[in-house]
Amino acid sequence: MRHLIVPEDLSAAEVEAIFAIARDLQEKFVAGRRDALLPGRVLALVFEKPSLRTRVSFQAAMTHLGGASLFLGEDTGFASSRESIADFGRVLGGYVDAIVCRSRSHDTICQLAEVAGVPVINGLSDQSHPCQALADIYTLRQHVGRVKGLTLTFVGDGNNVARSLAVLCGILGMRFVLAAPMGYEFDNTFRAHLSSILPGAEIEVTTDPVAAVTGAAAVYTDVWASMGQEKERTERQQAFAPYQVNEALMARCPDAVFMHCLPARRGEEVTDGVIDGPQSVVLAQAANRMHVQKALLAWLLGHAEQRL
Repeated sequence: MRHLIVPEDLSAAEVEAIFAIARDLQEKFVAGRRDALLPGRVLALVFEKPSLRTRVSFQAAMTHLGGASLFLGEDTGFASSRESIADFGRVLGGYVDAIVCRSRSHDTICQLAEVAGVPVINGLSDQSHPCQALADIYTLRQHVGRVKGLTLTFVGDGNNVARSLAVLCGILGMRFVLAAPMGYEFDNTFRAHLSSILPGAEIEVTTDPVAAVTGAAAVYTDVWASMGQEKERTERQQAFAPYQVNEALMARCPDAVFMHCLPARRGEEVTDGVIDGPQSVVLAQAANRMHVQKALLAWLLGHAEQRL
């Protein structure tokens, strides 16, 4: 049984296998074809947080693959006093073939994976967003070709997306640079984890956004205050103001693509001129969520079948 809880659940070879499936399915999608690889299969989406891209891309992906999806919101009592996660997961796993979980707590997704008996995919937690990172690197490869040895610079908070990208870049032999103000970089626990799982990876942290983007193949940013951090927004706006990705910063790396996981707060972490400009690939990133997740579902459920 395989799950995708964090990017390091995958090896470089497995990432390449998923990307190869995604390319094939995307080419067929563009040609108007849908491969029903998962007929009769059911995907459950258990979400504690709002979602557009993750929810719709997974539901569309499952439909294209010939299966069905069920969206389960907070009214099901997940991760509440109504029912334990263990009971919820065991019951749900008896009804469906795979689960995507978007939770406020990373530990909740880990607990669900331990008991569900079917593949569990992290659809976003406070610690990691592996599906986003996979689609991001897949998109980057489409635009620049071979990514090994290239630099991806993340300008902003060392959040769940930044952590996932750092790990995936390390797995694939890319250099990752985080430009963040003091106090918003990767914490010591995560740095120790990186050193443990990727001892030879080029992962750097700096407070200088200009130096960070120089020579980068991709410049990435995200909102300064993520879901659940709304009370810190004013404080974060002040801290991150020098880290806005604007035309002047992108001029330092004219050959780089601009990336954002969306939703964006235009005028804060990024200007309209950048996100709508010629270097931006944000719409391709969003579209590729569906293609990569189709491949991930096919790959994960293929592994589940082999175990039977």
